[in-house]
Amino acid sequence: MSGNRRKTAAALAATAAISLFASACTGQSNSGASDDASKDTTINFWHGWSAPSEVAGIQATVDAFTKAHPNIHVKVVGNMTDDKINQALRAGGSKAPDVVSSFTTNNVGKFCSSKAFVDLNPFLKKDGIDPDKTFPKAMNEYTQFDGVRCTVPLLGDAYGLYYNKDAFKAAGITAPPKTWSEFAEDAKKLTKTKGDSYEQLGFMPNYHGYESTTEHYLGSWNPKYFDADGKSNIAKDPAFAAMLTAQKKLVDNLGGYAKLEKYRTAFGDEWGAKHPFHTGQVAMQLDGEWRLGMAEETKPKFEIGVAPMPVADDEADTYGKGYLTGTIAGIAATSKKQNAAWELVKFMTTDTDAVVDFANAIHNVPSTLEALKSPRLKYDPRFKTFLDIAANPESTTTPPSVNGGAYLVSLQNLGFDIEKGKRTDIKAGLEKTAEEIDAAIAQAK
Repeated sequence: MSGNRRKTAAALAATAAISLFASACTGQSNSGASDDASKDTTINFWHGWSAPSEVAGIQATVDAFTKAHPNIHVKVVGNMTDDKINQALRAGGSKAPDVVSSFTTNNVGKFCSSKAFVDLNPFLKKDGIDPDKTFPKAMNEYTQFDGVRCTVPLLGDAYGLYYNKDAFKAAGITAPPKTWSEFAEDAKKLTKTKGDSYEQLGFMPNYHGYESTTEHYLGSWNPKYFDADGKSNIAKDPAFAAMLTAQKKLVDNLGGYAKLEKYRTAFGDEWGAKHPFHTGQVAMQLDGEWRLGMAEETKPKFEIGVAPMPVADDEADTYGKGYLTGTIAGIAATSKKQNAAWELVKFMTTDTDAVVDFANAIHNVPSTLEALKSPRLKYDPRFKTFLDIAANPESTTTPPSVNGGAYLVSLQNLGFDIEKGKRTDIKAGLEKTAEEIDAAIAQAK
């Protein structure tokens, strides 16, 4: 995955304020469309990839599709953000997208509830595709909202633990940690202070650290963000208080917020050679599958190890799971060629060879259960950790909401206050944040 892609995804997830609106869906009974996909037609496909290797990878997938469907011509437009997609859906017309790919799973709730994308359930049913048996559990969850499946997974991202094997050996650590307590202990062992700073930090726990967000940490627990009525569950589910408490304790044990923040400000760019894990400034890093290739390209002076993130102490038997997210694909409700559009979506997201080839091309995690175990996958042996995390039914994700990722921003803001020591009563903080989340969702409906 390219740096551009991750920056775009992070920025979009953080805004959580994209206003999606589309005209009412065009006839979704039965298959959901009336065009004849067997006739000569042209459809528009918009995606967000921009790096040359990624653009080439998606084009190769489209080329394979048009070879199998010579009557369906595909106009491909890349480097498209959700904002641009939203504008095009509002404008409509012949140049608007028929098929859309987005990096922002947090916006699925908006795409579905606003009817910007059509419900794909009728299409899946028509072709005898069972999503529960086709896609990994967490990916299956983040592509639907409130009974409507308006997107399907198109490759995924799995988060795990990267560690400096040389630093582990020097510290007498023989294996990656499996529980949070072991993780905290190892982080302390791996930390070497230097004056009022660090020669080496075991792990950067602060939420402004690269990829160390509340939702990524919570992948080590078993969080239920909303209850059956759609109300925020963060004050009732003990997983949230447990994670916030554990993270705060780790911050304090590694030197305190101020000292860690001062060290963090000296880190290099997340996407460059000077990333603190690449340089050895930190010995362990929570990150996605793309980090392995990026780190090896910098020719680090140590051996890189990869493992699942350690889990909560009371969930030791679930070790091997992780946090999942990824790319999604859907069909614009404004499209007059939804059957033809579905043929492309179906090919890209359910054809095993197509999914495997695309995963090989851009080094992301395949998004079907069959593709995850395909012998045609090409990868560094360490990459299998991420394939296993993706296939693990215990792995979790963040559920879609009608107002996108706003609830995650609220939770992250609480995390910032707790780690700084600005808020000490975590229970009260979660209750107040839950009220804030519920009010924002009510306003968005």
